[in-house]
Amino acid sequence: MRPAQTALWLRLVVALGLALVGPLPVGWSSARAPIYVSSWAVRVSQGYREAERLARKFGFVNLGQIFPDGQYYHLRHRGVVQQSLTPHWGHRLRLKKDPKVQWFEQQTLQRRVKRSAVVPTDPWFSKQWYMNNKVQPDLNILQVWSQGLSGQGIVVSVLDDGIEKDHPDLWANYDPLASYDFNDYDPDPQPRYTPSDDNRHGTRCAGEVAAMANNGFCGTGVAYNARIGGVRMLDGTITDVIEAQSLSLQPQHIHIYSASWGPEDDGRTVDGPGILTREAFRRGVTKGRGGLGTLFVWASGNGGLHYDNCNCDGYTNSIHTLSVGSTTRQGRVPWYSEACASTLTTTYSSGVAADPQIVTTDLHHQCTDKHTGTSASAPLAAGMIALALEANPFLTWRDMQHLVVRASRPAQLQAEDWRTNGVGRQVSHHYGYGLLDARLLVDMARTWLPTQPQQKCAIRIIHTPTPAGGALTPHATPSPILPLMQVRKNVSACAGHANYIRSLEHVQVQLSLSYSRRGDLEISLTSPMGTRSTLVAIRPLDVSGQGYNNWIFMSTHFWDEDPQGLWTLGLENKGYYFNTGTLYRYTLLLYGTAEDMTARPPGPQNATAPPTSWATSASPTVPRGTSAIPGRQ
Repeated sequence: MRPAQTALWLRLVVALGLALVGPLPVGWSSARAPIYVSSWAVRVSQGYREAERLARKFGFVNLGQIFPDGQYYHLRHRGVVQQSLTPHWGHRLRLKKDPKVQWFEQQTLQRRVKRSAVVPTDPWFSKQWYMNNKVQPDLNILQVWSQGLSGQGIVVSVLDDGIEKDHPDLWANYDPLASYDFNDYDPDPQPRYTPSDDNRHGTRCAGEVAAMANNGFCGTGVAYNARIGGVRMLDGTITDVIEAQSLSLQPQHIHIYSASWGPEDDGRTVDGPGILTREAFRRGVTKGRGGLGTLFVWASGNGGLHYDNCNCDGYTNSIHTLSVGSTTRQGRVPWYSEACASTLTTTYSSGVAADPQIVTTDLHHQCTDKHTGTSASAPLAAGMIALALEANPFLTWRDMQHLVVRASRPAQLQAEDWRTNGVGRQVSHHYGYGLLDARLLVDMARTWLPTQPQQKCAIRIIHTPTPAGGALTPHATPSPILPLMQVRKNVSACAGHANYIRSLEHVQVQLSLSYSRRGDLEISLTSPMGTRSTLVAIRPLDVSGQGYNNWIFMSTHFWDEDPQGLWTLGLENKGYYFNTGTLYRYTLLLYGTAEDMTARPPGPQNATAPPTSWATSASPTVPRGTSAIPGRQ
């Protein structure tokens, strides 16, 4: 940074103030104190027998393994209060002293909210405007159905508040192996019924994916011959253990997990998955589907009303999840939509109450045409991905993300922030790469050549406190505001090493910093090819003074760019001039491949095409052509 620039802006307090033992964990800051519950996650090296010994010795009940390899176990103590503001120090000391315990953690409550606001009613396929050609462009699903693809042989599980497994539009596709109740620890994911039907969310999401076709009831799922399961995990105490177990259910059987929930979308929360859930994601993409990798499809968030940013949500900004945003029938940004750099693609939902919404299954064997929010967008994408996976079941989790980038189009989507990145693709913080096109996704999936192995190149840029003096002039006038601070670094992308990257996929920025009012700080990253991505914009409701504690931001906007050259991190005060802070640590994390991905053709590749469907030779429910499309007369 040039001295003149430094003098213009905020004086950062040079204070280490952190007496840490070892590196900081990837974490977040929250205004709420943790609430401890009566269960522990424990890692032991000798499996079930050792976990049982430990449970008997200290008075725990062994609730079973968390992951299939039998190293992590879920223990509960009946003698400990169910919820407490302080951890149980006695059990902590006992577990710490036991030589067979490799790691343990008392579980805390996780605040997770469903991403929708809906009212039930009844529909028909003719009302499914987003896939019946009533709007242009729609999701192009009819053309995929006419090819004989319907999700046959693909298993999707909806992680939510349960699934009405005997629903007339779901029962024939229901898969008990893809289902479980982690709230009550039994195999039945049937939702708990309440007078206000609070637990309708999972059933609605499931119907979008795999509601039956040609049965004279309700509407039709995008992948109407896929197997559908449901995990009940949001209707009760939510802990890191429960999230990890839900994301690890039957990883060799389930192909796609669809999740439409996350931390509170209140514009002030910075929260993400715990240690076990991060491990579940890692295991899913490395071991799931026989090593091809589980596909995690995630709703980007509904905090637009509160100026929230989904890069403050550690689920949607994970490189392992495929984050899906929303647009309205008119191609506008919905009022609830969050703009952020981690969103990869977009499907339809609704905007204001008068807008047409999404048709799907509902509780009590009913249907609704009032499903909305990004909750409705993610299952549509999951269904489209199921169609692509039927066309080519050998796609890896990274292959699918590459395909989604290429099969998304700006179309008629309206936003002021559309920009062309360094490889000529248009990208937006509202929509990612645009509206997902099922026909294009499937056509490219058939002939996709496998992506080379993922490489990771980590560059530690700052690891000591970095002050930058000066104070900002309040921006009451429209005059440009220069950056508070710019950190520039020339990188080689690990050239000359085995982890060299020629073409980018995900880019992460890991930061530790203090700031007097966190929501006033805008953070951006500019690539060597000139693409500027806003990692987090201002959040007016975020008044926290805790800053970011090793928080990882992620951007997909540099996809396929060459990472070699000058990277610029920008920190800009958008609030009061007297804001102060300190940047303690900054690491740039590049993910990608040694292949030049821009050399690949933009559409279906010139290779010998696989058969129409790799998955099964069974006849589809809907014949080729449009005359037998569900709902058509």
